[in-house]
Amino acid sequence: MAKGWKERSILPGFGLSMGYTVLYLSLIVLFPLSAIFIKTSGLSWEQFWHTVGDPRVVASYKISFGTAIGAALVNTVFGFIVAWVLVRYSFPAKRFIDALVDLPFALPTAVAGIALTTIYSQNGWIGSLLEPLGIKVAFSPIGITLALTFIGIPFVVRTLQPVIEELEKEIEEAAVSLGARRWKTFTKVIFPELLPALLTGFTLAFARAVGEYGSVVFISGNMPMKTEIAPLLIMTKLEQYDYAGATAIALVMLVISFLMLLVINFIQWRANRLNSAS
Repeated sequence: MAKGWKERSILPGFGLSMGYTVLYLSLIVLFPLSAIFIKTSGLSWEQFWHTVGDPRVVASYKISFGTAIGAALVNTVFGFIVAWVLVRYSFPAKRFIDALVDLPFALPTAVAGIALTTIYSQNGWIGSLLEPLGIKVAFSPIGITLALTFIGIPFVVRTLQPVIEELEKEIEEAAVSLGARRWKTFTKVIFPELLPALLTGFTLAFARAVGEYGSVVFISGNMPMKTEIAPLLIMTKLEQYDYAGATAIALVMLVISFLMLLVINFIQWRANRLNSAS
């Protein structure tokens, strides 16, 4: 390599690329989010706290965030199992099952909500079997969690698959040959390698679920203080032309979601550092 030769990038230089990046993120992310703050600023502090602190609104926050976290946790566990099976095993109809994972991406969320409500309602195929056991799925938080699990599982599976493919089986075999049992092999060898990807999948599934509307609005039943989600209250206020009230609720959801994602990203950063150090 000749002295003084400067490596040229295929893409435009840093200045131009950075300019496009800032412009794109501003148009797509920053400007819409700033509009929420600007519209909410039209409320006084008393009006703001009266809107976001209303018992009905607080109950909707609990339902939205509680079910979103629950669905993300379920997807993290079972999404890992699905990804592991699809990567490590060969079996008939493997391609078909792999394609099914992406179905929630292609299926309109409203269609998913109607289908789940039909199946899990009191007279549905599965709901009629659960009803005698005292388990009510449709029109309950369980139904909301089920819908959010349905729309979130692709994020976990697709995040984990490439990481599992890169895991070296020789390391697992070496651990077994040294006397490590299955659980110890998983906790000491496999899990540390997968933890960053698991946290990423959890974050994506949670972020997708917390603002979900279409698949939830049908199966939830929209009962105030019980199964009413925050996005529905935002839509209700928009229909009532209470734009400031709608953005106030959205602002609280945005701040809570940002703080939760910040904590998760910090945990992921720590996990990456510990993984690199070991």
